[in-house]
Amino acid sequence: MARQHIGLIGYGEVGKTFSKGLQNKPGVAGTGAWDVKFAAEATQAAEHAHAKGAGVVAHDSMRALCAANELVISAVTASNTLAVAQEAAQHIRPDTIYLDLNSASPGTKQRCAALIDARGAHYVEAGVMASVPPYGIKVPMLLGGAKAPELAAVLSGWGMDAKAISEKVGVASAIKMCRSVMIKGLEALVIESYTTARAYGVEDHVLPTLAETFPSIDWPKTGAYFFSRVVQHGQRRAEEMRESANTVREAGFEPMMTTATADKQQWVTDQARAGVFAGIAKDARWQDYADRLIAAREASKLSET
Repeated sequence: MARQHIGLIGYGEVGKTFSKGLQNKPGVAGTGAWDVKFAAEATQAAEHAHAKGAGVVAHDSMRALCAANELVISAVTASNTLAVAQEAAQHIRPDTIYLDLNSASPGTKQRCAALIDARGAHYVEAGVMASVPPYGIKVPMLLGGAKAPELAAVLSGWGMDAKAISEKVGVASAIKMCRSVMIKGLEALVIESYTTARAYGVEDHVLPTLAETFPSIDWPKTGAYFFSRVVQHGQRRAEEMRESANTVREAGFEPMMTTATADKQQWVTDQARAGVFAGIAKDARWQDYADRLIAAREASKLSET
């Protein structure tokens, strides 16, 4: 399976990491990317400059990317997973591998696969099982699809942590999304619990009890990490949790907890967009984030009186 040219759809955090990290791997002649930001006047110059500095070809359209690459990797937000596959299917060449890294439900991935496979290309889903930072391209991935075993061998040869678990599309995504229900749910619970404890002034009593029950977890450090990740990437997480809710529905259950997690992630995103966390230090404690939320609540109360 020779894949000399690799194209990334999406030039965000994941797209930037993979397009640069896959350069100079055995058999790879070059990497490229396409993102709607390449065409937007407000972002075009900065994104093109970044791509040039990273040695990444900035394609001017989906058509151009699909024409130039034998391995196309989709790395967009969860809500755009199907739309991107629909567009790519209009231009993708036969025998191209389409690797879908996005956090979407098994049903969504199966619809994407039908579109890509109908064009004579090969759809492979990936369940990305951890945050890309700090792993980079070595982030653990579970692959599914008819070509998953072959692609896993290629990716492993490039030093990636890719494991084929099923030739059926949907299995890897089910594993990923069920995990997300738990992990993103924990993020939402920590933010709600810690901020409430801080508002009551009882965090010095609450966190030690958590440590007694789960002594292997550094609860202050975990809290700071969870707050920071949701503040930075809450929109992406909210979209992922809506796809996780679809996963639960597809299994025949009502996603009550998962929907609430999506709402909490979205709420934090909205607070960030409103400037609640503006200027907060990169290494901020969880208390710093909680204090901003408490201050915003108090300001809201004053404005209502």
